[in-house]
Amino acid sequence: MNTHESPELSVTELSAGVIKRTTRLADGRELFYYDDPGTSLGAERAVDARDLDPRPATANMRLDVLTGDWITVAANRQNRVMMPSADADPLAPQSPTNPSEVPSLYDVAVFENRSPAFGPALAEALGTAPAADDAPQGLDDLAALGLGRTRTSVGRCEVVCFSPDHSGSFGTQSVTRARTVIEAWADRTAALSQLPGIQQVFPFENRGEAIGVTLPHPHGQIYSYPYVTPRTSRVLESVERMGTDLFQQILESEQASERVVFRGEHWTAFVPFAARWPLEVHLMPHRHVADFAETSVTERDELAPLYLKLLAGVDTLYDTPTPYIAAWHQAPVNIGRDSIRLHLQLTSPRRAADKMKFLAGSEAAMWAWAAEVTPEQGAARIREAIARAESTSSEENNA
Repeated sequence: MNTHESPELSVTELSAGVIKRTTRLADGRELFYYDDPGTSLGAERAVDARDLDPRPATANMRLDVLTGDWITVAANRQNRVMMPSADADPLAPQSPTNPSEVPSLYDVAVFENRSPAFGPALAEALGTAPAADDAPQGLDDLAALGLGRTRTSVGRCEVVCFSPDHSGSFGTQSVTRARTVIEAWADRTAALSQLPGIQQVFPFENRGEAIGVTLPHPHGQIYSYPYVTPRTSRVLESVERMGTDLFQQILESEQASERVVFRGEHWTAFVPFAARWPLEVHLMPHRHVADFAETSVTERDELAPLYLKLLAGVDTLYDTPTPYIAAWHQAPVNIGRDSIRLHLQLTSPRRAADKMKFLAGSEAAMWAWAAEVTPEQGAARIREAIARAESTSSEENNA
């Protein structure tokens, strides 16, 4: 391996003492290292010396004329690596025997997905990202209905590695590391929101094989879409009917209920009034912020331990780790900024130690949900699990 510092490496100091180092992989994809405050890593980063094939062509979208939804058809994703061993982990730091995606040892690393559902083409050419064949004019009419309509899946998909370790999740990280990841989310949200044609940015983590995870490495992703997603479009319709302060209305209603899981100075966790899943928790800031980029340093500082507290409780519900989707909903880039509030929606299909909720006929086909666990019961179970997790942690620290 070439251990010389890359001539492309640039360094930026972010908040909370996090250092960002920017470079590129062998095929031109961007790579960002986010160093913990007080990191033991040196300033140098290895050059990616792999001989890589050209990046796959940007996928296409097809319009479902019945619902108005755009469906990305990304055949390049069919051959993704499935649950590799530690010595073949594509998200681990490169070694002489493992030509992985990240050339150097790291704290947190973010890079463009090699097999993306969206991108690398953008609405306008930018750097090494080409313009889509049907952009920009072809992206101005996504709301129009019509048979046989297709468009290029403009956008960006990035992988967020929480740790160089082969196994784990966000919840297994330290408070310091969690804070570094939050800083990375904020930094990437701001940058991705500026890319031509991007309409919404979505950080998320899939955890567990039951969710469909293909890599055991602790990581999440960030999708940047060329349209406002269907769920957010529905939320915007509710905002129009209920008022731009809808999220504040929801927060105040939940804070006055028995569904609160915990409340901090800047964030409240609660099971929503109409929770769909056996396990569903929302985590919402008390102040209106449209996305991570708008959060303050103090809000990010508190979020790190509170989010880990929530995940520790979720994993204490059963004897084995809980599969989940941690979805960080953010306002679209160009609309709804004064009404859509950043919030976490954490959901799990696990309804008992040995039972999963599967979306069958009514829910999968008709989008008509039936919940087996009342939200009030769900909140009580999570509060109890958090208390057990904190008691266990205290006992271990005193041992």
